[in-house]
Amino acid sequence: MDTAGRRRDHLREFLRDRRSRLTPDQVGLPAAGRRRTPGLRREEVAVLAGVGVSWYTWLEQGRDITVSTDVLDAVAAALRLTAPERAHLYVLAGLNPPCAATDSGTGISAETRNLLDAWNPRPAVLRDRYWNVLAYNDTARAVFGYDGPGGNCLVTYFTSPRYLAMPQTWAEAAPAVVAAYRADSALCPGDPGFDSVITELASRSPEFARLWSRHDVGPAQQAVNALAHPEAGALHFDATTLILADQSDRHLVLYNPRAGTDTAARLDQLHRLRLAPPA
Repeated sequence: MDTAGRRRDHLREFLRDRRSRLTPDQVGLPAAGRRRTPGLRREEVAVLAGVGVSWYTWLEQGRDITVSTDVLDAVAAALRLTAPERAHLYVLAGLNPPCAATDSGTGISAETRNLLDAWNPRPAVLRDRYWNVLAYNDTARAVFGYDGPGGNCLVTYFTSPRYLAMPQTWAEAAPAVVAAYRADSALCPGDPGFDSVITELASRSPEFARLWSRHDVGPAQQAVNALAHPEAGALHFDATTLILADQSDRHLVLYNPRAGTDTAARLDQLHRLRLAPPA
């Protein structure tokens, strides 16, 4: 069986299982007559979703039919699916999953805060889906010059004198940075949060505007992050981005001194100069 056939099999099993978990009273329908199997009937789901009974039957049978996002959303609402279940439905139906509506807000859990601090004496940054900095540890404060709210990682990369002072490394990495941001923004087309960052940065950085106009797209990848610190000098990091499992709109960026450079020694010097407690 090909991939599409297996996906339709999973779709059939998933819809049947979720339908079996609901009762008429849970969805505001009268429980008329005896039921041979638990849960809602197909025609009841069709009524709740506002679709034809035959069409819903074909969908649940895993037939090769055309589906739209609007209809899938209606079916998801009828079956009371959670956000992860709705995204799973999209994938099984052969569509790109919808943009996750979850917004974890600005609060930082104690566990995440402890993780950031445990990465000292190396920089660690927590950002949201738009690459806005939400939190950072003390080393990141000293290395990147954060003071209060950290701004936006993309804007900082294209406008900070610390990054621009390393022109060769910066120019080599900039296209991949823009391509990764385009990939992230494409998951939520029309999202004003992404549009705001893109519009602001394009007005401030001609180089960003040029790279953005190329429409290159690529995944986030382990990259070399280089900057010139006013006290410690040239710093080179391997930057790794991780998604928090329980908060998919949050990304943890861990910076590790790059092997073959003297970044670790320079970082230790910076730690003594800037982060050591007063005598």
